[in-house]
Amino acid sequence: MSDASVSSDASRESGVDPMVAVYRHDVHKARSRSHEHAAEMFRGVRVNESVPRSADADAALLSRPRGEPERTVDAHQSWFRLSLLTGEVTASEAVDDIDAALHELIRCDDATALHEAWLNATVPAVFSESPYYPYTSLKFHTLLVAALLDNYRAGFEFEELFLAVTPRGATPAIVPNRTVLSMPEFTLHVTGDPAGRPAVRLGDVPVRLFADTWARLPEFPFDVDASRRWRVLDAQLRRIRSWSSALQFIEEFVEAFEPGSNSQNRRGAAESRGGRRE
Repeated sequence: MSDASVSSDASRESGVDPMVAVYRHDVHKARSRSHEHAAEMFRGVRVNESVPRSADADAALLSRPRGEPERTVDAHQSWFRLSLLTGEVTASEAVDDIDAALHELIRCDDATALHEAWLNATVPAVFSESPYYPYTSLKFHTLLVAALLDNYRAGFEFEELFLAVTPRGATPAIVPNRTVLSMPEFTLHVTGDPAGRPAVRLGDVPVRLFADTWARLPEFPFDVDASRRWRVLDAQLRRIRSWSSALQFIEEFVEAFEPGSNSQNRRGAAESRGGRRE
């Protein structure tokens, strides 16, 4: 994949902490530019550096097929994401000034703060990983890359990693750089250390098998029997192969329908996320 090339020391040579650079590595996509036309700087911030240890390439394989990209939706040729929930193109109007919001998202030099900002961000969710795969999500691709890189730097190999979820009824917790989805009710993590959480291994190699991984969880972070909406969400997740698409679907679904309550539309969900930190 042309946009997942790797240089093990690129960000180090620039003087940027790799765990900071990882949250900036695909800024060009949020500006509707290909990897070949990516600028090195954006509003004074170094961006679009290659990610070490094959973390970007591995995360890409979790959400997109291996090999040369092929257009999957003939009528869609932009970087704006198609929603699996509504079937519609995400509206750029959701963000008043995309460049300003993007700069605010990436300007911090602290990896933990960047991670939390991305968990709560709106602007990268407007875009896909690739115009060829418009149902994928730039937001969750970036969070997956960061989680993989953090685990690899800690000495874990891909086959040692787990999808871990908040135990049912427990307070959602954020694990710096390893939480890939944070909702008010639960969090999901990609980690080599599940720390007692319900967890299942990702597999031997990175492939688009979110549905299979989800189905193998020993416990779900919500009670499927308690609400029809949770049952609908669970059923849909057993069908979605792409990791970034699945994570984006969870976020959209919960914000739209809020399973387990009487409200069918949530507004301001980003402000209510966060959970406790670990």
